[in-house]
Amino acid sequence: MYQPLADRLRPKTLDDVVGQTHLLGENGLLRRVIESGSIPNMIFYGPSGVGKTTVASIIAARTERKLYHLNATTSGIADIKAVIDELDTFLAPNGALVYLDEIQYFNKKQQQSLLEFIETGKMTLIASTTENPYFYIYNAILSRCTVFEFKPVEPRDVERAVHRAIAAAREGRDFPVEDGVAAHIAQACGGDVRKALGAVELLALGAGADGVTLADAKQAAQRSNMRYDRDGDSHYDILSALQKSIRGSDPDAALHYLARLLEAGDMISAARRLLVIAAEDVGLAYPQCMPIVKACVDSAFQLGLPEARIPLAEAVLLMATAPKSNSAAAAVEKAFADVQAGKTGDIPAHIKDAHYGGAAKMGRGLTYRFPHDYPNHWVKQSYLPEELADARYYEYGPNKTEQAARAYWDKVKGQ
Repeated sequence: MYQPLADRLRPKTLDDVVGQTHLLGENGLLRRVIESGSIPNMIFYGPSGVGKTTVASIIAARTERKLYHLNATTSGIADIKAVIDELDTFLAPNGALVYLDEIQYFNKKQQQSLLEFIETGKMTLIASTTENPYFYIYNAILSRCTVFEFKPVEPRDVERAVHRAIAAAREGRDFPVEDGVAAHIAQACGGDVRKALGAVELLALGAGADGVTLADAKQAAQRSNMRYDRDGDSHYDILSALQKSIRGSDPDAALHYLARLLEAGDMISAARRLLVIAAEDVGLAYPQCMPIVKACVDSAFQLGLPEARIPLAEAVLLMATAPKSNSAAAAVEKAFADVQAGKTGDIPAHIKDAHYGGAAKMGRGLTYRFPHDYPNHWVKQSYLPEELADARYYEYGPNKTEQAARAYWDKVKGQ
């Protein structure tokens, strides 16, 4: 029966696991927990192919518990109950360790149903998810489990596994491997060890007279290092990194994250976020930035990819190198906070609508003074509700543009 190379080479001990040294290193917390022999309920969070299932298997072997591997996309509570029925029998004499993959696909009721099984202590739950557990797993489960985050494996660690896989693939059929193949696969797999081993197996099966060449490796691993899910963590992480890089005035980092979005074909998200950044982070320090970014976005959609990358890159570089101000964003947040807290009050009568018969009888607009009738188009009068007369939402930023506006109005208002 065919068995994938990645399964044949699955580590049997913690020392054989590549990567995750922050968890499984000599003083890693997860390693110490495993070596204690008392395994709590846990959640393994991280991308695919980084060792979550492998570590669960090692835990089951070390604690001499039967491992039940369920997947939330195809399993339900009935499957959990079937596991419970086997407890205290010859099938699971030392208890059960249930590895529930993709727990985020269990709905709230299903997740809550797990509680009655994990609280007895007979069954230990290790749930895994590629999505942020604090977004997708309900508090009742989170409060009873410890979350361990598995990270993409560094290329230098993946390369160790690749060399081991090449050696295994050569058993019974030796073939040459061109220099640089292992390093390229390790770099191109994006931290996914299983993907790297899959590439090795594919290359071994297709090895020709020249063996495995670097050109073959590049073809087998092309674009495989892209981790992107438009509804998942990677989507929002890249958008967050793009905005924070522009906010931090790092044009190189900003271009990198733009490239990752566009390589994944997600021009819409990139364009929307660039428009947000123009208002939120560049803001009033460079007010002309918004129409320029809007023009770049419009041009990008007219051109389409791949040419769209050029005007979008122009927008990224313009904002990354522009002066910054979040005064507008901060001001509107303060205004919203008052409104949401119920601090509104009645609109002053002199600025209420007075364009209808009977408005004067109701006292609307009687004392309103038209600013354009006064020097500098300004006259002192109140505009906020009386309850908020002293509210101050906007504070001029320290940049040249806002300070010029402040100096102008201080002079006009005689401050």
